[in-house]
Amino acid sequence: MSIMQVEVVSNEQNIFSGEASFVVVPTLTGELGIYPRHEPIMHLVRPGVLRLTVPGVADEVLVAVSGGILEVRPHKVTVLADVAVRSVEMDQARAEEAKRAAEAKLSQSHDDESQAKAQAALAAAIAELKALDYLRNRKQ
Repeated sequence: MSIMQVEVVSNEQNIFSGEASFVVVPTLTGELGIYPRHEPIMHLVRPGVLRLTVPGVADEVLVAVSGGILEVRPHKVTVLADVAVRSVEMDQARAEEAKRAAEAKLSQSHDDESQAKAQAALAAAIAELKALDYLRNRKQ
């Protein structure tokens, strides 16, 4: 089986570092599936679910990302995410509350800085909710 090195890094921490045989990344133009030896590209990441097929792990490894940059090289994939949350750390109630709070801040923001912060928080909450929906639908 062919593998590639994958690094998923957020502003705060290294989220995933390891090998994968397949990666699906939500990009601005749709989901992009990446196998080892993929052509080099760079792309913008949209809020959504990053899915990794990791050798020796039965289930996909999921990471909710709020946006960022994807760099693909033949044997390495790097995702520099604005905000990223591992599936084991996701919580439906917390994500819904974060979404409500971000929407409220967005409607009350009067300057570019507060609006940008609210939009980033909203994107992170939406990404986490999308990942939780994906997990729920996969189990059905």
